[in-house]
Amino acid sequence: MMPPCDSPHSLFFLATMDVGRATRAYEALKSLLFLYVVSRYALKSQRHLRARGVLASVREFYRWITQQVLLLVLRLPKMKAKVALEMGQAKLDIENRLVPKGPDVTRHLSLPKEGKSLEWILAEMDKMDDEMSHATNWRQGKISGAVYHGGEDLERVIVAAYAKYAVSNPLHPDVFPAVRKMEAEIVAQTLQLYNGPNGAGTMTSGGTESIIMSVKTHRDWARAVKGIAEPEMIIPSSAHAAFDKGAAYLKIKVHTIPVDSYTRKVDIKAVKRAINANTIMLVGSTVNFPDGNQDDIEALGKLAVKYKLGLHVDSCLGSFIIPYLEKTGLSEGSNGKYKLYPCDFRVPGVTAISCDTHKYGFSPKGTSVIMYRDAELRRHQYYVSPDWAGGVYASPSLSGSRPGALLAGTWAAMQYMGSDGYLESCRSIVTCARTIADRIVSSIPELYILGSPPASLIAFGSKHPKVDVLEVGDKMSQRGWHLNALSNPPAVHIACTRLTVGKEEEFIADLKDSIREAKLQPSGQGTMVRVYGLGKSSAVGPAMVTQLASAYVDAMYKA
Repeated sequence: MMPPCDSPHSLFFLATMDVGRATRAYEALKSLLFLYVVSRYALKSQRHLRARGVLASVREFYRWITQQVLLLVLRLPKMKAKVALEMGQAKLDIENRLVPKGPDVTRHLSLPKEGKSLEWILAEMDKMDDEMSHATNWRQGKISGAVYHGGEDLERVIVAAYAKYAVSNPLHPDVFPAVRKMEAEIVAQTLQLYNGPNGAGTMTSGGTESIIMSVKTHRDWARAVKGIAEPEMIIPSSAHAAFDKGAAYLKIKVHTIPVDSYTRKVDIKAVKRAINANTIMLVGSTVNFPDGNQDDIEALGKLAVKYKLGLHVDSCLGSFIIPYLEKTGLSEGSNGKYKLYPCDFRVPGVTAISCDTHKYGFSPKGTSVIMYRDAELRRHQYYVSPDWAGGVYASPSLSGSRPGALLAGTWAAMQYMGSDGYLESCRSIVTCARTIADRIVSSIPELYILGSPPASLIAFGSKHPKVDVLEVGDKMSQRGWHLNALSNPPAVHIACTRLTVGKEEEFIADLKDSIREAKLQPSGQGTMVRVYGLGKSSAVGPAMVTQLASAYVDAMYKA
């Protein structure tokens, strides 16, 4: 029998019941929170395993454990001192290559009291060039990419356009209406080349910014349209590092999918397995930077349509080569090799394409175009601050103020070259690249070509047990060639330009000599072997390479 409601015993009884209910509710809430956290991380783990596969995940975990053990060993006083000594020497070597030394070097560490004349400035610039006389002379044409030179006549055209608009800023289109018009026309003309006449786009400072802008655009689109708060993207292992850079800046998880070792195309089945509810975009290249091959854009497009995702086609390196390959007749390849497959806005599912005008468009460095299938998607790229104390602030890309002179130089270069000029440029450059590739296949049995590159870049690896391809690359450097080293697999690539055309036989002759020398006298001391070989030498190799790369960037700013 319960006590009367107004008795002290009843009040104690009711209070006890309330505490019990609260305790049970609290315990239930804790259990629900625990289940939520467990289920959330279980779902993330399941998606991670699905994207990478069990074996790859186990390898990643094993590599991480090995790395931690080695890092502990390297903290031992003796090992720490040894590593510090070797890294210090490597960093000093980097600095010596980049920073001029000696009593004759004049350093300008503070402003002069009085302004200098134009004659003095030009003479001092010449002196700076002479101080680094060991640097690669790009005009000799023994260089991979880096300088996309359209000829001395075009150089004069660009300089004249730059001089005319040297102080212009597209941030103020009412002050510089001609620059605004030129930028809009550059975007429209590039869209036409990539078969996107109803598309939209903007200019950027280069391929990296174009890619980061596309990542940002697809992230914001997915958040607004699909409610995705924890975005993920899927890229091939051959994709440009700018995608990882953009993901790091924008807090997006990246699933990196391996490419086929023979075709060098991304594994489409693995891409499909990696897609989940948080996926915002897929990525494919035409062509990729490491080995110049093309992903299966049509297959990626089908996945993008089916799962309602974005699909970015990176054609920064394809530039003004890819749009003209079809017109030259070279897109069909030869002997079953070098075929170019559909990759522009004609492919359903493609939502964005990046194209560097400052590569094979021969425009001034610092210009690129990011294109979208429609203007609605492009709006997610913009940044708008309506409540800023300085007034309404709106910009299309990362930069606020931009150099209008570069836009004018790009517009001038495109008008000067014209469609016929770009067509002939494409024909000669691609023919050059394929000549080198064919000569390697037919006359250098120690090497093989990676995949079937359809455009201007080819990469070669070694199939001979006594030939280290990175050693070969170092020997080529001694002969004046400035080439690019690759990893996974170790290889060397050359991006052919107008400067390379006519040097095919010289390249092949130097390559044969370099292979012969690498067999007989491998030094293991060259830049490619030491830096790129280090990355694969142990579990901590990438950390060591990171230190060296950081030292390289530091040295760039040493006056």
